[in-house]
Amino acid sequence: MENQNISFNTRYILFISFISALGGYLFGFDFAVISGALPFLRNEFGLNEWWEGFLTGSLALGCIVGCLVAGKGADVFGRKPGLMLAALIFAASSVGMALSSSLSAFILMRFCAGIGVGMASILSPLYIAEISPAAIRGRNVAINQFTIVLGILLTNLVNYFLADTGPEAWRWMFGLGVLPSTVFFIGVTFLPESPRWQIQKGYIEKARATLIKIGKDGFAMNTINEVNKSIENSRPAGLKAVFNKSIRPALLIGITLAVFQQLCGINVVFNYTSTIFEAVGANLDRQLFETVAIGIVNLCFTLLAMWQVDRLGRRPLMLIGSMGLAFAYLAIAYFLNIKADPNIISIFVLLAIALYATSLAPVTWVLISEIFPNNIRGIASSISIVSLWAAYFILVFTFPILAKLIGTYGPFYFYSAICFAGWLFIKLKVRETKGKTLEQLENNFMPH
Repeated sequence: MENQNISFNTRYILFISFISALGGYLFGFDFAVISGALPFLRNEFGLNEWWEGFLTGSLALGCIVGCLVAGKGADVFGRKPGLMLAALIFAASSVGMALSSSLSAFILMRFCAGIGVGMASILSPLYIAEISPAAIRGRNVAINQFTIVLGILLTNLVNYFLADTGPEAWRWMFGLGVLPSTVFFIGVTFLPESPRWQIQKGYIEKARATLIKIGKDGFAMNTINEVNKSIENSRPAGLKAVFNKSIRPALLIGITLAVFQQLCGINVVFNYTSTIFEAVGANLDRQLFETVAIGIVNLCFTLLAMWQVDRLGRRPLMLIGSMGLAFAYLAIAYFLNIKADPNIISIFVLLAIALYATSLAPVTWVLISEIFPNNIRGIASSISIVSLWAAYFILVFTFPILAKLIGTYGPFYFYSAICFAGWLFIKLKVRETKGKTLEQLENNFMPH
């Protein structure tokens, strides 16, 4: 445990955490913009259900590439250069999507946007975890989720107000992404490099300077000693090291939680809000209004999760969320099947969002940033998050097809079953991580 008497520079920690977490805002933007733009893109490019699923999921394919690049690159070159590159890629792709004149050009640009999002999805929580003291690490990593949902809410609001500006509104929806990416790039230039990465590379004095800013001399000395001890006891990093027998249990948990966070089905609600509410007769204005309501609930309950993740802990939140989602999906499937009033559908959709926002959404990112040893954290995190994006692609690609084959309500029965299975896995395999340093956690998920 860290010395409880050490005083931390909370203002400085929050500043660098928020700047890094702006990568999450880009994630939230590109994640949400498709929901408001899909009704326009269907008309613009004549999409059938297959192309609608592929266009939506092309972001995830880019994210997989971004994760693979960022994971190894973060271990070799550091965390900061990757964050800057992610911002530049995102800015360029936002302009590219806005100016696309064909479906193939748009999908290519959305794929490129995914590369930037994938890089940020690894590097932002990884960086925050490495600069945060153990007592507040969960809350700080959850800041990344807060900026994701803030990006979702603000993007949904912009989409709602742009919807009446004509058939070209979708171009503005995507083009405006250049603004947050520029702010993110400028902000990252002010960040220090991760001190844990610097210690591993031998830049001890640079790391010490940052750690002193965070928690003074005692914290700097403790952290340097713990990281050095961790490095001495570990093998050199590499892909082979990640699949070492001693690492495998942690890797299995990281991959399973990442896949579960996506296949639990909530991103169908985020990405296909218009499709879900169209199925019960809601008009376009009501469909876009529901995206705004989802964004507001998502934001409010993410704030609740940030408050509770270092109090209640990671495991209880995950158990409550997964079981709650299982029952919420059963209700959504039932009411969609009987063509219930949109207001009833809205209640259970918002309940599902609230449950997800307080559990699987932030806590999965927190756990992935915590459970791997220092020497392979970058590459192991990238493998987990590649799995997450692969699962996201499967989810959003298959939903329009399944909805066409078995009705909009049908897939929610599948998602409910997945949530029951996820609850069982968490109950049996996931241990609590709150309040422990990253170095103390190195043996937490290893075989005993």
